[in-house]
Amino acid sequence: MPLVVHERVGLDGRGISPFSWRLRYALAHKGLAPEFIPTRFADVDRIRALSGQHFVPIIEHDGRVVHDTWTIAVYLDEQFSHAPSLLGDATGRGLTRWTNIWSTTVLAPVMRRLISADFIWCIDPGDRAYFRSSREAAFGCSLEEYCAHRPRWLAALAEVCTPLETTLAEQPFLCGAAPAYADYLVFSLFQWARIGSPQDVLTPGTKLQIWRDSLVAMFDGLGEKLGAYPNVRSGPDRR
Repeated sequence: MPLVVHERVGLDGRGISPFSWRLRYALAHKGLAPEFIPTRFADVDRIRALSGQHFVPIIEHDGRVVHDTWTIAVYLDEQFSHAPSLLGDATGRGLTRWTNIWSTTVLAPVMRRLISADFIWCIDPGDRAYFRSSREAAFGCSLEEYCAHRPRWLAALAEVCTPLETTLAEQPFLCGAAPAYADYLVFSLFQWARIGSPQDVLTPGTKLQIWRDSLVAMFDGLGEKLGAYPNVRSGPDRR
């Protein structure tokens, strides 16, 4: 069975999921070209029927369905061991696992504070009511209130990114001379911000901004291929 990826898409097929972005870069790193099946928030029943849970991306391969991007990365390295490794040896895999957890628990929460109010306009209009209601229930306030005080959250982002900036001052990628999955994990959140808001979260000329833009350009400009922030905001939920 060929490799099939079910991934979240937004308005006009935009790539709106950081998890899909890290997977797309992992696939490009290994030289794999799967079939992609676009998935909206409204398609949850299809995903649950395939995988027994509701998160995407998921992959189908050789009669197996695999979910969770970390588990998928491990699977790709094991099943396609002839291709360039994502995780390296046992030490590299352990450090990359730490990066996965750090990006989810430290970097992502600050990024949400910067982009959530803008991000809703990247979503298919049919999914916006669900996104707003589910996120506002989780945040305990409106999207706009959640993203208020932008200077505060930009300062918080700069603080949590200090180790990244320091590392990239010494080497071109987090993994050293060339990128690997740890780079794609962190990059996926900055790509999420690029797609999800018209306001850049990075200061021009910083090592982090240069690193991000170099990854955008990699793999024949992969980071530019799945849409940009929409120019027109409209719809019944506009506030």
